[in-house]
Amino acid sequence: MNQIIETILNHRSIRSFEKDRPLSQEQIQTIVESAQAASTSSFIQAYSIIGITDKEKKTRIAELANNQSYVENNGHFFVFCADLHRHALIGKMEGKEVEPSIESTEKFMVALIDAALAAQNAVIAAESMGLGICYIGGIRNNLEEVVKLLKTPDRVIPLFGIAIGYPAKISGQKPRLPFNHVYHENVYEENEQKYIDELQEYNEIIQKYYEERTAGKRNDTWTSQMGTMLEKQSRMYMKEFIEGKKMNLR
Repeated sequence: MNQIIETILNHRSIRSFEKDRPLSQEQIQTIVESAQAASTSSFIQAYSIIGITDKEKKTRIAELANNQSYVENNGHFFVFCADLHRHALIGKMEGKEVEPSIESTEKFMVALIDAALAAQNAVIAAESMGLGICYIGGIRNNLEEVVKLLKTPDRVIPLFGIAIGYPAKISGQKPRLPFNHVYHENVYEENEQKYIDELQEYNEIIQKYYEERTAGKRNDTWTSQMGTMLEKQSRMYMKEFIEGKKMNLR
């Protein structure tokens, strides 16, 4: 065990930040440079990061993300975007026909993965400085409005936000799935009954966590949460939106 691993294993989402305590420019730069140090597929670097400092923009993003107060009240808010816009410009600069490639499903996946890798590096850097973070997928509730607000061009898709700041309250750490449910060796586990048994065990762990955290007011299970959430279709406009941004997923 070392300090880096301790930081990683100590992760939890923070949803309450000290008000009026912004990150310094040095902290912002360190976080972004840490993001840039992440691995990137074939050196494509297919992502961009937008820092939101304008209070009105933060308020509007918070509204679009289901009125989550910590989207508005934090030390700094970052929006991570899949970005193949600069690669279209490279095609013009170099006189190369790049559109079929950058409009492919493969390159879209590369952009998603690059952005996610960069974001997790940013998170670990922030947490190593004693800051708290919370990923915000709610910006995808209405990407048309987010795109207008941030003025992102074609081939740029805002994927998620990260609220970062000084924790005002430390949240509990939710137990993750058991190691042997996530880790497969050589081949994928095919025994469905084994899966179900492990999920039942995990349900008991999650129930206990909620009961202790809420003094018995909540005792739902992970599978009941997921079943309810997945039964509800959400953000089903995404394919058409992505294609409209000239990421045609060929």
